Amino acid sequence: MLDWLRHDPRQDPTIEVAGKLLPVQVRRNPRARRLTMRLAPDGTAVQLTVPRWTPTREAIAFARQGAPWLERQLERIVPQREIADGSVIPFRGLPHAVRHDPALPRRVMLEEGAIRLGGLHDSVAARLERWLRAEAQARLAEDLAYYCARAARSVPALGLSGAQRRWGSCSSKGVIRINWRLIMAPDHVRRSVVAHEVTHLAHFDHSPAFHAALAELYEADISLADHWLKREGRSLYVHFG
Repeated sequence: MLDWLRHDPRQDPTIEVAGKLLPVQVRRNPRARRLTMRLAPDGTAVQLTVPRWTPTREAIAFARQGAPWLERQLERIVPQREIADGSVIPFRGLPHAVRHDPALPRRVMLEEGAIRLGGLHDSVAARLERWLRAEAQARLAEDLAYYCARAARSVPALGLSGAQRRWGSCSSKGVIRINWRLIMAPDHVRRSVVAHEVTHLAHFDHSPAFHAALAELYEADISLADHWLKREGRSLYVHFG
């Protein structure tokens, strides 16, 4: 059940979804032509993107109508779990068991189906995240150089993102940011996001011209990559805290 609980103009409005109180974050976009809704990947907020002129009351009513969908999305949230010896995390689309032995060197060692490291137990999760970020930076830099060469574009600055609701972005200044968690996704999925953002260097919208350019730039089936992200994307939000 989804009920409107309060509306304090100084705070995000709050609604109840499956017994949980969630803030409703309303983002007004002058380019938006319709209302869209999503659940934050960690399930902590309802995010609405609405045309600039949309009244807040109408946006909240839209969220209320989406109660069944929101509840289904909550059910799909991957529970947060401690990363320790025996945990399984994906790396480039394949499951890898974390093998921690204090007697091993502290550095992370990648093996077939396993990620090994030593050192103190308390720092395992933090060191794994740093290693994944470094791997992401290296792979994404290669992907970016590849697609920029195909598009006959100069390679822009690359930054890693930890965004909760975006896999990539391209700023008006041409800076590309990609979510580091994509290093855990299959290669073709990660590369599809890079290709998408490189296409934005020429088409800063999602017009037919953009989609035609992306289809020419990306070597695989973009719809398959998009479907994977919609179906499995939340599984990449492993908790390293």
